[in-house]
Formats: sequence, C-alpha cells, structure tokens
Amino acid sequence: MKITVVETGSLKLDGGAMFGIVPKQLWKHLNPPDERNQCTWAMRCLLVETEGRKILVDTGVGNKQDAKFRSHFGMAEDEGGVLEALRRLGHEPESITDVLLTHLHFDHAGGAVRYDEMGRLTPSFPNATYWSNEIHLNWALFPNAREKASFLPENLEPLKEAGVLKFIDIQKEDVEWLPGISIRFVYGHTEAMMVPIFRHQERTLVFCADVIPSSFHIGMPYIMAYDLRPLLTMEEKGRILEDAIVGQHYLAFEHDPNTACSTVRRSDNGRIEKGETAEIGLLFPG
Repeated sequence: MKITVVETGSLKLDGGAMFGIVPKQLWKHLNPPDERNQCTWAMRCLLVETEGRKILVDTGVGNKQDAKFRSHFGMAEDEGGVLEALRRLGHEPESITDVLLTHLHFDHAGGAVRYDEMGRLTPSFPNATYWSNEIHLNWALFPNAREKASFLPENLEPLKEAGVLKFIDIQKEDVEWLPGISIRFVYGHTEAMMVPIFRHQERTLVFCADVIPSSFHIGMPYIMAYDLRPLLTMEEKGRILEDAIVGQHYLAFEHDPNTACSTVRRSDNGRIEKGETAEIGLLFPG
C-alpha cells in the first residue's frame, strides 16, 4: 500500500468557530489569527494506491467557485486545487479509480466536480467511482439550516446525475471496505461522516477528517463550533486517541497547516497530547 499526501490548497476560517469554547487567549498561540480573526487551514487529501486501484480520499474545495466565494474564505485566485496537485505528483484525473468522500461539506467535496470545456458541471475524475453512504447523502441533499451553507448543490447534483455514486453500508462497528482499509462511521461533526483507517505491515493510519481536524484539536475541550453534536465528537475523538495510544497508530490531520501526521502520547499528568510527527509517504511507501 502506497499513501501520498495531496496538498490541495488552504482556506481561512474563523478561529472562534474552529476552536469552539476554548478561549482565544489559549488557541491564538497555536494558529495565530489575522485581523479578521481568521486562521489558515490546510485542505489535505490522501492518494492511496493499493490492489491496482488509485483511491483519492477527499478533494478539497476545488477551483470552480467564483471570486467572491474564494475571497470570503481567503483562497488565492491562482490555486489549482486537487487536479493541479495531483498533476504535480504525476497523476492525471483519468487515472483515479475511486474517490472516497469522508463527508460532503464543500471543503471536502468541492473538488469532486469541475466545469468541462462546455461550461457544464461534471465529475472531476471521469473513470472513478465516488463513495459516500446513503444516510449522509440524503442528509446533504436535504440539509438542516445549520449546515445548509456547507452542502452546496453544485458539488452533489452532478455526481448524482452522472450515476457515479456508490454507497458503503453503515454499521455500528468498523466496516472493512477493501483489504487493509476499514471505515468508521461517526456522528458528532455531521451525520454519518466516514473515517478511513489504513492498515499495512503492522502500521495503522487513521485519517481523522473533521473529528480531529488538526493536531491543535487533540486536547479534549478542543471541539469545533461547527459540530452538530459536540459531546458525541468528544466521545468519538476519545476513542480514536485511546486506540492510537494502545495500538501506536498514526493520525493524519486534514486541516492542520503544519503537521500532516503524528502519533499521540499520554503526558505525565494523564492528558493525551501530540507525539512525534511522521511522514506518511515513508510510513506507507508501497
């Protein structure tokens, strides 16, 4: 199994929203905000090559949104998004066989769709099967008022119309999706988000998605204000962290501006904290 980090760009989000109830006096040293109180966050995806497949995990925001949208989230006009990021790594969009979307918020699923030469919205990866789950797709297609701005129809409808979506069956326990790849369904951040877990040669990597969006969020009180069910997020995060300590797992952070991957450890006072950083490409070189 070969896993490659795909850096698709960055966006800015309000620091208070990202750190929830944690006072600014504490979090401002972790990710310093600008004059608008916005912090810079990565949109980091993974490319997994295994069993003859090229699996892209999440797609970033893409580059189809207009200038007003991009300026609102502090995104550069010339950022090429996931397609350009893959090309820099030597992969064309036609080579991707599967796209696993942890959830359908715009900063995770926006790059799944692009404008073609005729100005029509079409799947960005013409030969890929896109994977979600039925509960979450319905949740996104008929959003609640709190999440409506995060589920953009232009990211969802073209996939549905193209018939490229397939669903992973939801279970209470982790589901083996492919050899070496299991899926955990979590409900704190949004309904039925999928957390992929990769196992190869006695190494385990958890792609934390928005359960633990950055290494700054390892501490238990650090829960995003965006989360629908923050107490459940805390419980789900606690399970990932405890498993990581016991099993010596590596955690991959989708939004951390600096750290793509690290271990965790228990400090002398019993708290779980960030451990050593690691290179995902060295852990899973293929």
